[in-house]
Amino acid sequence: MDWFQLVALSLIQGLTEFLPISSSAHLILPSQILGWPDQGLAFDVAVHIGTLAAVMMAFRREVVVILGGWFGQFAGSGSLASRQTDASWLGWMVLLATLPAVIVGGLFNDLIETSLRSSLVIALATLGFGVLLWWADARGSRNRDLASLTAKAALIIGVYQALALIPGTSRSGITITAALLLGFDRQSSARFSFLLSIPLIIAAGALKGLELAETGTDAALHDVLLGIGLSFVAALVCIKLFLAALDRIGMWPFAVYRLVLGVVLLGLWLA
Repeated sequence: MDWFQLVALSLIQGLTEFLPISSSAHLILPSQILGWPDQGLAFDVAVHIGTLAAVMMAFRREVVVILGGWFGQFAGSGSLASRQTDASWLGWMVLLATLPAVIVGGLFNDLIETSLRSSLVIALATLGFGVLLWWADARGSRNRDLASLTAKAALIIGVYQALALIPGTSRSGITITAALLLGFDRQSSARFSFLLSIPLIIAAGALKGLELAETGTDAALHDVLLGIGLSFVAALVCIKLFLAALDRIGMWPFAVYRLVLGVVLLGLWLA
């Protein structure tokens, strides 16, 4: 990749990874419009590292508390239940909600890679799940917070998250949609969605890293470092601004944006 392509794709990945607008839908546009080649495995690993570092930085206090509570539950005497805290419970719920995507991804990865990465699928998913996001925000009661998170609710959100394996769905978008449909407020929906991203980004980055170790790369080190740095900064700024504006603007701007983007992608597919 030349420097402009590297900078553009790093910023696109960082900005769209955590917004409910689908990073895959945005990454297909440069290749469709500008004819850019595939960015390569080394770049994928780099932006995974960058976005993981960003969400860990943004939620560093919550992550430390959750990990401390979760591991602390295994220390001392008595049953696990007797040592359970709000923090350890949230840790268990993150793990529970992660399972559906791991299972579905493991079972249907080949199908997803070969049959669901077309421009048409991405366009339709961008449109359809954009409408669902708007509807969930408009109809949700928004009277629950993370203190009321149950295993059933976490599992439902996790099942929705598995739908994000369909390109164009948006992982953050579909998990926020699920939480809103279950009556969670916007901040709780977004925060749980971002916490859920951590194990999945780690898993995806590890898989790509193993593949990269097997195949090797001729990517320049400075390109990889630039990809990490740019995606980190873009993602961190994006998370902060999104959470700050969320209660004020709601989900409708993102839903409208998805509809416009979906129409553009559909037009490119028909052209």
